Amino acid sequence: MSFFSKLFGKAKLDYREKYDLSQASMAGTMSSVYKARDKKTGEIVALKILDMKKLAAVESRFKGTKKPTEGEIAVLFRDHPYIVKTFEQGLTTDGDHYLIMEYLEGTGLNNVLMFQQDPLDGIRTMYVRQVAEAIQAVHDNGYIHRDICPRNLIFTGDFDALKLTDFGLSVPNRFPFTEPGNRTGTANYMAPELVRRRPTDHRLDVFSFGVTIYEMFTKQLPWIRGDSLRGDTGKAAMTHDQPPDPITRHYPNINPQMAKAIHSCIEADPAKRCQSMNDFLKMIQSVATDNA
Repeated sequence: MSFFSKLFGKAKLDYREKYDLSQASMAGTMSSVYKARDKKTGEIVALKILDMKKLAAVESRFKGTKKPTEGEIAVLFRDHPYIVKTFEQGLTTDGDHYLIMEYLEGTGLNNVLMFQQDPLDGIRTMYVRQVAEAIQAVHDNGYIHRDICPRNLIFTGDFDALKLTDFGLSVPNRFPFTEPGNRTGTANYMAPELVRRRPTDHRLDVFSFGVTIYEMFTKQLPWIRGDSLRGDTGKAAMTHDQPPDPITRHYPNINPQMAKAIHSCIEADPAKRCQSMNDFLKMIQSVATDNA
């Protein structure tokens, strides 16, 4: 059954009739997300509407594979404390794919990393554990997220939690989805095997997680010295099989065990890389604070 045939036959959502919409709170490469208030109940949710033309281009790579839709994957995790909850998914009356999600008052990690003052100082380790647990849950359910990066990690309004979102590029962790050629994701966070179009598995998420956490501590990417390559992310991604900068160069006081664990995630060779988020969590089990 194709991606689109799964959605036809369901009642379509007239979201303009059901919701009062605020301006798009977030725009991705294939979607827009709106703050939406239910006109009857007053409930506030996030309404994600996908661009069907762009979506079709991505889904065409998996023709005949029975790939689950983004919504089908996302609803599996509606009870996880560190994954943005997806309550409903389907087609709008305009023929666009939609998801109804929990609305978080907080901002993305990507925005926080641009703040001059650091609101994460001293509490990064808590968020690191939360994100690792979220990714492990995705892997335990047989999926690869494929786009772990600061943009896809959202804080709750009270900053009590950092939640994983956006399953638009997610695929099952099995053949044929792990075969070479499907090079999708965010370039600065791509694992070398993905960049080089080699076979992949869940360990590409481990790599992207490592890059993201490295950046959370340092506000730097492991292979970009200053801003020399920030304008050419494609070129930057091709350096990911080279030794990264030691994280201590940018964050000298980091807990040594945390530093070791982060570097184990960004090993270029998947066989030498930290093999799972559970393994990573074991490595940092004794880490109480960000700093030594």
